[in-house]
Amino acid sequence: LAPLATLALKPRSAAAMPRNIQYSEKYDDDQFEYRHVILPTDVSRCVPKGRLLTEVEWRGLGVQQSRGWEHYAIHRPEPHILLFRRALGTDPQTGKAPEGWKAPAPSGSVPSGISAH
Repeated sequence: LAPLATLALKPRSAAAMPRNIQYSEKYDDDQFEYRHVILPTDVSRCVPKGRLLTEVEWRGLGVQQSRGWEHYAIHRPEPHILLFRRALGTDPQTGKAPEGWKAPAPSGSVPSGISAH
């Protein structure tokens, strides 16, 4: 990964943070809780193409959520929608998954239009 300073992301002051980022309700399966975040057009233009964002990068875009979330996939038809997940039972203060939690093995099947990285 390139150092943050070389990316197209530009740090924003708190006053310049977009106020119209949309957050979905959380939803889950037996391993993870999920949510998606819809970025406004002006912010989505700053998202690097073809790779997942680090926490520092998505927070730099103005996305605000508790700890432990990871940008886990790219929805190719709508790259302005960021897909996030974290282990069920993650402590939102620390971002730590529950003790003994293990990520499931990749199934190899990814829905059409989604790129898991």
